[in-house]
Amino acid sequence: MIRERKKVLFMVPAFSGGVGGAERVIATILRHLDHSEFECHLALVGTGGAYLECVPAPVIVHHLGVSRMRYSLPSIIRLVRKVRPQTILSTVMYLNVMVMLARPFFPSRPRILLREAILPSAFLAHDTRHPRLWKWLYSHLYPKAAQIICLFDGMVKDLAENFGIPGNKLVRIHNAVDVAKVRSLADGSQSPYSGPGPNLVAAGRLQRQKAYDVLLKALPAVLQAIPGTRLAILGEGPLQAELKAQAMALGIDHAVDFMGFQENPWPYIKHAHLFVLASRFEGLPNVVLEALALGTPVVATDCPGGLREIKEIVGAIDLVPAEDSVALAAAIISGLQDADLRRIPMEQSVERLRTFDVHHVAAQYSDLF
Repeated sequence: MIRERKKVLFMVPAFSGGVGGAERVIATILRHLDHSEFECHLALVGTGGAYLECVPAPVIVHHLGVSRMRYSLPSIIRLVRKVRPQTILSTVMYLNVMVMLARPFFPSRPRILLREAILPSAFLAHDTRHPRLWKWLYSHLYPKAAQIICLFDGMVKDLAENFGIPGNKLVRIHNAVDVAKVRSLADGSQSPYSGPGPNLVAAGRLQRQKAYDVLLKALPAVLQAIPGTRLAILGEGPLQAELKAQAMALGIDHAVDFMGFQENPWPYIKHAHLFVLASRFEGLPNVVLEALALGTPVVATDCPGGLREIKEIVGAIDLVPAEDSVALAAAIISGLQDADLRRIPMEQSVERLRTFDVHHVAAQYSDLF
């Protein structure tokens, strides 16, 4: 007798060039699920497909055909009625809210799992124009989901204490890092840097959350101490022109390379002397885990989010106060001066990252489904 596979519908923003960590995590999970047990569907909101090649062939991909999240409600309802999944997994706050608003119109009441990608209270404090509305939506819609997946223990605490979500609805599952894949892609290419450096690398969408403006403010002091330093910024986003203008105004544009979207960012990270994350707030940044998997030491801000939890588990991260360009510059200078000593031997990084191992994390998702 052939056992019927369980239908799981994953809902994410489009896999475009500006793709965030949440989408990449879902693609990683999809590659490591047992497709003989699960019939996986992937719904994309928005246009673009730069990372679609990372999605395994058994996954059935659906394009909702809408340009903005706010227009997605009718398309979500139609797709759920067509697919009739037993479980829906949605990620990213805006999409999570749309799924919960559509929930009364779903047939056969599928289990809804919401994956929260950012620390909610930090997002409301820094990056939204309507914090009271969003707090109300969190408090009233999220408890109606079957479970909310939190990326780190601090996120569990935040949703329980600040939004009144019952503890039995919250489950902590770390992001997954596919160490073997990251290393394979990094090892398959030569160093992308043309000069001796030292080379800094930062990666992520060019938006206020990532605080590239603070990183650029820190760079003049770094260049004064270590004149040959160069910074490569990987990513696209709305602040690109503004950041380029800032670099020019600071007189450091000769030392900053805006590299745009890189389909394979890992050679840049592997061959850099330091990876730098200057964020104002975070979730559990996968790019930091990937840098550590490649042995690259990390300088990051001790911002609201999961970075302190990564440091406690893995180490090899120098944390400085958020939005403090002086402290950031000092940490970068110190890190560059003994970068070779700070590199993590490969065998040690595998052991340290065991908590985030993709097979372990995929098994946790399988249990939820």
